[in-house]
Amino acid sequence: MIAAASLTRFRELLQRRLGWTFVDNDLGHTADVLAARAQAHGLTEREYLDRLAGRRWTAETAELASALSITETYFFRHTEQFRVLSERVLPELIDTRSGQRVLRLLSVGCSSGEEAYSLAIAAIRARPGPDWIVTVTGVDANREMLRRAREAVYSAWSLRDTPDDVRRRWFRPVEDGFRVADEVTATVRFVEHNVAGDDPQLWHPARYDVIFCRNLLMYLTADVAAELIRRMTRTLTDGGFLFLGHTDSLGSHPDGLDVCHVDGTVYYQRRVVAAPREPVPAPPPRRVTPAPPPPPRPPDRQRVLGLMRDDRFAEALDAAGTGDSLTRGVLLAQLGRVDEARDTANRLLHAGGPQADAHHLLGVCHELDCADRAAGQYRLAAYLDPRFAMPRLRMGLLARRRGDDRGAADHLSGALELLPTESDERIVHFGGGFGRLALTTLCRTELEACGVRR
Repeated sequence: MIAAASLTRFRELLQRRLGWTFVDNDLGHTADVLAARAQAHGLTEREYLDRLAGRRWTAETAELASALSITETYFFRHTEQFRVLSERVLPELIDTRSGQRVLRLLSVGCSSGEEAYSLAIAAIRARPGPDWIVTVTGVDANREMLRRAREAVYSAWSLRDTPDDVRRRWFRPVEDGFRVADEVTATVRFVEHNVAGDDPQLWHPARYDVIFCRNLLMYLTADVAAELIRRMTRTLTDGGFLFLGHTDSLGSHPDGLDVCHVDGTVYYQRRVVAAPREPVPAPPPRRVTPAPPPPPRPPDRQRVLGLMRDDRFAEALDAAGTGDSLTRGVLLAQLGRVDEARDTANRLLHAGGPQADAHHLLGVCHELDCADRAAGQYRLAAYLDPRFAMPRLRMGLLARRRGDDRGAADHLSGALELLPTESDERIVHFGGGFGRLALTTLCRTELEACGVRR
């Protein structure tokens, strides 16, 4: 029998660790979990609570999240919200994102992954073509549910609200049920995260176009729920959309959001705030003191680039050190460690937002498995930096492979014009061992093959 004082203390610790609140009908299950977890560690209830309170116990917090969270869900749950997403929200986003061609979605409290994969399917179906990039992030504190989500195998009961045509197109029958198609799983990643804590990379400002956070707020304490709402609002792009559960409401005037009503469905849109006008700068003085020359690069970086020029990639990787850097990602790709290179590029993007070079590196990685996705990454890199020659060269070569000489000529001509001013570092990173002169010759040769002489 669990003492009332122990149970009260346990609930207070859970509020502090997980941000969860409890109602009286949770008491029996909560008491059972306390008894079971104390026994699992060979501790008395008091010893267990002292240990839980005394220091950060990440593994145990994950076990508690698994034991206490409600995990029942299914694909396309609350179809009216997905109808609004597909018929109104995604078309509007596609219209406003036509230059960047990227859709980023977030599922908060994703449980075993059905919601995250449903978002991915909806976005893939809505995108105008395969050159559009779709990324979905699912976050949850329940480690066991995330393991199931990554397996991407579900029972027929999980697909009970899935239209037949969607089931046939995006799921594959397997022995244990249905597996989500590889095209969908490739766009989704899952992250273990406790919403009571912060994660600057996950909640980077203006990162997501759509956020689903349904039936989670009601389980959180008021302070944790309010902070989560602020984070979600901040991490939406201008004009991005937030969907909550039917039991959640932000009132009629939520901070930074507009309330939308469509066919009985309520959702929210991040308000677009006009940028303030910049003051007109004063005319420069007649005599301008020249800016001091930039400081020289550290010798170690110069050494790494020198090793790369000599195709000594393994030595260069050792010299580059640990951590996430573009150079390290490029070297991993050069050494055939493509999965690690792709992960490095994704972490760079999650840490610092859109970066042309990181998107180009993702394109290099995808050339081995999906030419369309590679082209999409190159197109995004060129969009983010119009002076970047290398993605135009790669798009030209990809177009040549599929027999599109006109498209190839457009891209290669652009690359040829930009190559004289391409930075030496980008040539080393992405030139494939060729120098500026050799890349220029390659462009001219391919243009002649397209019927264009330069």
